[in-house]
Amino acid sequence: MIRLYNTLTRKKEEFQTLEPNLVKLYVCGVTVYNDAHVGHAMSALVFDIVRRYLEYRGYTVNHVMNYTDVDDKIIRRASELGEEPLALSQRYIEDYDNDLKNLNILPATSNPQVSKTMPLIIEFIQGLIQKEAAYAAPNGDVYFSVSSDDDYGKLSNRKLDDMHAGARIEIGESKDHPMDFALWKAAKPGEISWDSPWGKGRPGWHIECSAMNLAELGEQIDIHGGGNDLIFPHHENEIAQTESYTGKQFSRYWIHNGMLQLGGEKMSKSLGNMVTIKDFLAQRDADVMRMLVLNGNYRAPLIFNEETQDAAEKSLERLKAALRPASSSSDGLSAEAASALTAQSGFTKESFVNAMDDDFNTPLALAALYELVKAINTARDNGANDGQLKIAQDTLRELTGVLGLQLKEKQGSSEADAEVEALIAERNEARKQKQWARSDELRDQLKNMGVTIEDSKDGTKWRWG
Repeated sequence: MIRLYNTLTRKKEEFQTLEPNLVKLYVCGVTVYNDAHVGHAMSALVFDIVRRYLEYRGYTVNHVMNYTDVDDKIIRRASELGEEPLALSQRYIEDYDNDLKNLNILPATSNPQVSKTMPLIIEFIQGLIQKEAAYAAPNGDVYFSVSSDDDYGKLSNRKLDDMHAGARIEIGESKDHPMDFALWKAAKPGEISWDSPWGKGRPGWHIECSAMNLAELGEQIDIHGGGNDLIFPHHENEIAQTESYTGKQFSRYWIHNGMLQLGGEKMSKSLGNMVTIKDFLAQRDADVMRMLVLNGNYRAPLIFNEETQDAAEKSLERLKAALRPASSSSDGLSAEAASALTAQSGFTKESFVNAMDDDFNTPLALAALYELVKAINTARDNGANDGQLKIAQDTLRELTGVLGLQLKEKQGSSEADAEVEALIAERNEARKQKQWARSDELRDQLKNMGVTIEDSKDGTKWRWG
């Protein structure tokens, strides 16, 4: 039985879906006004891993990830660049789609956009006004009335009276309560806008996700996900307005990932410490970013630096090494040893499932895989042939695939491969002539080229990486 940590209840709960074998999963996407950074990649990877594992366990996952393509930041950025706001956001949507593909993240079932959901957003706001959960201000803004919701603050565990004490109404706002939040914003001169019963304007941030969620998944969903920076106010406000509109529980489970940190700070455009996904992939393999996420608990902060990236690469190399073929001169294992290796495959799969069932405990799942890696390497060293390694290696490929790892060996060009072969031949001749200094020089040269060599009784093998 899968158990999830639910932010709403602050405890692990058994996972039970609204409909048998179907998971309705909504994950807050990005606001598209600039290149996406590795902090965005972290959240996308967390929920890609969640989705892949749920599918592995037999569920059909209807995965919705939205794009916020109407926003203050988009309008400012478009003005700076002299572009139409929707043209700019569409360009960055296509760009982010390509980033996700390069990270081996499964495409969502659907990617709704705010600009294409406007009629439902307006209908949603009208419904809240009719239920006296929202009100139109004289200036054309529409606000949600937090006082109308007795449970307001339940996700973030905040009390409205405490929030009221530190809140204030900004100049130009016509709120009844300082914590009331905008559902509709009256248009400012020159801004992109839509017609509405309250005049020209555009939606507030929070209502957008509630409307897109309703359009794609209906009144109730199984899992709502996103970064823990969204718990308040975004997700809190989503719950308030959606449950006020439908009269039903919105999401059964709330899953939040921790933040990626660089130098002890959250990575963000506003802080100026951004590493874009493109910058990262120009230097490292996509599996490195995924392994960074897998190495820690998804709810904890992720430290992003050269040291953690190097550690992730070493972990990947450890997994890749176990998938390499047996020595051509292998005599084979005894029947007893071969049976033990097969048994380890079964133990590993059981341990892997137990770990992932426990709130997607990827560090423990990886520990189970490393036990299988150890068994494979020991068997190979003891003379196992490819046939005897196959079951264990197939299990390793299957389970790393569940985590979304590709484990591709690095490749060089034909010219580079030929250069490596020539250097290895020269090194082998130097060793034959006992010219050890020259042999070491050539080994260092190959290492600096990114080549790993392995000497054995069968000769010298090499690979990129």
